[in-house]
Amino acid sequence: MIRKLWVWLMVLMMALGACVPQTTTPTPAQATTPAVSASQPVELRVMTHDSFAVSEEIVRAFEAEHRAKVTFIKSGDTGAALNRAILTRENPQADVFYGVDNTFLSRALDEDIFEPYASPLLEKIPASFKLDSSNRALPVDYGDVCINYDKAYFAEKNLPIPQSLEDLTKPEYRGLLVVENPATSSPGLAFLFATIAHFGEEGYLDYWKALRANDVVVASDWESAYYTYFSASSGKGPQPMVVSYASSPAAEVIFAEQPLSDAPTASLTGAGMCYRQIEFVGILKGTPQRKLAEAFVDFMLGKTFQEDMPLQMFVFPVNSEATLPEAFTRYAQVAEQPAALDSAVIAAKREAWIQAWTEAVLR
Repeated sequence: MIRKLWVWLMVLMMALGACVPQTTTPTPAQATTPAVSASQPVELRVMTHDSFAVSEEIVRAFEAEHRAKVTFIKSGDTGAALNRAILTRENPQADVFYGVDNTFLSRALDEDIFEPYASPLLEKIPASFKLDSSNRALPVDYGDVCINYDKAYFAEKNLPIPQSLEDLTKPEYRGLLVVENPATSSPGLAFLFATIAHFGEEGYLDYWKALRANDVVVASDWESAYYTYFSASSGKGPQPMVVSYASSPAAEVIFAEQPLSDAPTASLTGAGMCYRQIEFVGILKGTPQRKLAEAFVDFMLGKTFQEDMPLQMFVFPVNSEATLPEAFTRYAQVAEQPAALDSAVIAAKREAWIQAWTEAVLR
């Protein structure tokens, strides 16, 4: 009887055990380490100037390929963005910096904020764009700052198109040119550099005084100069010439409210009349995402990104294999002999040049 009772107790206990959830005591590692998803993307932070733009779909493709999340940190104009990168270099806010141009390049290199990286895509870029032999700053795009003119105005007035910087001081062009203040405008600064390269330090101020005597108009920024003063823009202003970009005629066609068969504007691209801006990308020192940063630099120099840039930022690609959109091949212009200044000389004398220009032109 006792044996039978013991058997029934054992059966009952087994039955109850099948109905009770089993628990496992966690190991110390299991108890203290949170679960991390193996598919969680790695963040890559890219600091840029405010004019940066890229098609979302190609960024998404990069993220998918590298299992990454790209965060763009827009930080003002080129100078302001560079200042931010320099001031935060002990505790970097980004892994990659894009947008420093040849007018600020020497400062960026002197401050030693970039890590060298010899991207394999450099072999597809002409040597004329490679201004840093140590490959800390790699060229991405370029554009020429030139004087744009209103075709209709010159045709209606039967006025010859200026062929040189000197022509702009002639009486027939009195009051017809608007420029930007180089102290507050990137294209304004580039045009100032063009005049310094052409006339030299000993002659550029005399040239600007002649422009002032010929009633040159000075605007604070590109937007005001182009959209308020320029006669061929939506503002329909009084000046038929404006300091802008050689890609601006293509933009006029692309963004026209009604389809256009030709650009209403063109650029003066005579020898020394334009200044070429080249923009660079670099990997910021201290990044914990070095390999991913290298992949993003390769992405920016690659054909897909390079072909996306023209219609996003209205700049030209440096990759020789990139194909330009039709609007660029038909309407955008490239200066054959742009003005040039050594970036180290610019770094040393930029502020003095701006101050001297301010005193000669605005006071």
